[in-house]
Amino acid sequence: MFLTTNNKIKWRLLGIAAAVTAVLVFMGIFWFDKPLYLFMRGGDCWLWHLFDKIFDAKIWLIVSAVVLLVFYLKKIYNSGVRYRNAQNKPSFMAFCNDFVAKTRNSYAFYVLCSVFVASVVGKILKIVIGRMRPVFFEALDKTGFVPFSTDWAFNSMPSGHTFASFAGLVMLGLLAPKIKWFTWSLAIIIGLSRISVGAHWPSDVILGAFIGMVAADLVKAWLKNYGGDVAQH
Repeated sequence: MFLTTNNKIKWRLLGIAAAVTAVLVFMGIFWFDKPLYLFMRGGDCWLWHLFDKIFDAKIWLIVSAVVLLVFYLKKIYNSGVRYRNAQNKPSFMAFCNDFVAKTRNSYAFYVLCSVFVASVVGKILKIVIGRMRPVFFEALDKTGFVPFSTDWAFNSMPSGHTFASFAGLVMLGLLAPKIKWFTWSLAIIIGLSRISVGAHWPSDVILGAFIGMVAADLVKAWLKNYGGDVAQH
């Protein structure tokens, strides 16, 4: 999205995209969120609720961590294990260093880092912004914000499923350009599903998508420039 061919961030383009996203979010809050939400709620179906179960941020983190562990176990099976320090004693730090060294070029490591960064930023914004979820609108015709609330009901913005899915799927598209059309399209569908099931406002999804895309680009740029080339795994 915001990367050059040599994995440098296009800061000017990123700044423009951030400004456009901010405008769209404010327009959504004050104008198009309600009518667009009501329109898309008509498209609710069982498939969108299935997405709700399998594309949560926690699922992304768990699955990518498990894949990373399997990848690591395969590596140590083929190359042997050396978890000892200079005094030839078992060392947790030696294990950590070995784990990072053997996994940092895998797709799973890139996806895990991307989703983790997006989740940290997204969770903080959810609490700070404190937006009421659409359920208040449907039940009480009420909207608004309760900043610095940790209650799920007031953590609507940004969409967690959206920022996690965009972080993971955009990263996969960056690493495997041949399937980019599929992974990026799936990310968009997941974002739209969050509106259809009544979990988020359209502007929640817009902000979540932006966070996920930026997280993927920043993580890839940093790991490519400082963490070595990604392997085909």
